[in-house]
Amino acid sequence: MGRRRRDGDRAEAARAAEEPVRVDKWLWAARFFKTRANAAEAVSGGKVHVNGQRVKPSRLIRPGDCLDIQRSGQRWTVIVRALSRRRGPAQVARTLYEETPESRAAREAAREARRRETAAPPRRPDGRDRRRLRQLKSGR
Repeated sequence: MGRRRRDGDRAEAARAAEEPVRVDKWLWAARFFKTRANAAEAVSGGKVHVNGQRVKPSRLIRPGDCLDIQRSGQRWTVIVRALSRRRGPAQVARTLYEETPESRAAREAAREARRRETAAPPRRPDGRDRRRLRQLKSGR
C-alpha cells in the first residue's frame, strides 16, 4: 500500500529533466537566489538575460542557453548544462551550469579590486587623534 514503484520514479525524473524549466525556478534551483520570489523579481527587473534578451520569469530555458545574471554588484555569465525543478545541495546545483572563463576572470578581478580598495589605516589612532575624532563627532 505505502510502496512506490522506483522504476516509475526514475522514468518520471528522466522525463522531467528533458522538459524545459522556467527561468525563475532554475535560478532558484541553481542557488543564484535564496527564494524563487527573489529570482522572479530579478528577472522582472532586468537583472537576468537569456541569450542576450531580457525575459519574463515564465520564460522556459533549455540546456545550452546562455544566462547573464546580475546580483548584488556581481555578474555571472553561465551556460545551462542541466535542468532541475528542485533546489538541492550546493554540489548538485553547481553541476546545473558552467560559468564562462571570461565571467570568472571578471569576477576575480572585481574581487581583487574590492580587496585592494578597503586598505587598513596606516596606524592606530593615538591620544591626539582620538581627541580630534571626539571633537568631530560632537560637532564642536
